[in-house]
Amino acid sequence: MTIKGKTIGFVGAGNMGEAMIKGLLAANLVPPESICATDVRRERLKELDRQYGIQIAADNPELVRHVDVVILAVKPQIIEPVLKEIAPALTRRKLMISIAAGVSTARLRTILGPDARLIRVMPNAPALVLEGVTAIAKAEGLEPGDLDTAREIFSAVGRVVVLDEELLDAVTGLSGSGPAYVALVIESLADGGVKMGLDRITAMTLATQTVLGAAKLLLETGLHPGALKDMVSSPGGTSIAGIAALEEGGIRTTFIKAVERATQRSRELGVLR
Repeated sequence: MTIKGKTIGFVGAGNMGEAMIKGLLAANLVPPESICATDVRRERLKELDRQYGIQIAADNPELVRHVDVVILAVKPQIIEPVLKEIAPALTRRKLMISIAAGVSTARLRTILGPDARLIRVMPNAPALVLEGVTAIAKAEGLEPGDLDTAREIFSAVGRVVVLDEELLDAVTGLSGSGPAYVALVIESLADGGVKMGLDRITAMTLATQTVLGAAKLLLETGLHPGALKDMVSSPGGTSIAGIAALEEGGIRTTFIKAVERATQRSRELGVLR
């Protein structure tokens, strides 16, 4: 199954919804008239219509009735009333993809019923610039090609991995929360530059481009991070001196603990909801 020729509806048109609309159109996967959206903010919908030329539905049930793939992009806190509203319109012919963090497919099925074709995914914030990474959870009760459809949609905003649903909390702790960790690294590097005499704008440019370039180098060459570290660390040089300072601060353990603690919190929130 391919997304070409299909219609896609976004229940919720916030930042992530817009990122996906932008990605789908940029990749020429579907034309604007094959994308429909709803949102509680009418001005937001008018803005998306002006910018991208997509269709606007009067309400959520109408959207679900007229599309082939439904992307549920609402906050977890309001998901239950939204699900109850659209449940009568969600037939077996339609594929639903949920990006609601911490809401399991089992919980979705308690409202939508056991026959619903459901896929749960976890994208991250860099999807806003089409450089995200999305984890797609395997699920029961899907039609052949459904996972491929989800992969095709989310590949439009970055890279995709497919794994078991029980690992999505770890994904949340790593790539979901990870942009915040990297932002902290960039800010800290820039602060170091300012301390050493650089102006703030120059320090931020150097820090952000260094992080971007290092990540791209690892992705495109397949180098192990340790190999890149060794590549720039001359005996008795500046890089190894800086690395020693980072190791004194326990940087590896701190990052590992950050992912671990965020994963645990994701699990806790999933139980509370």
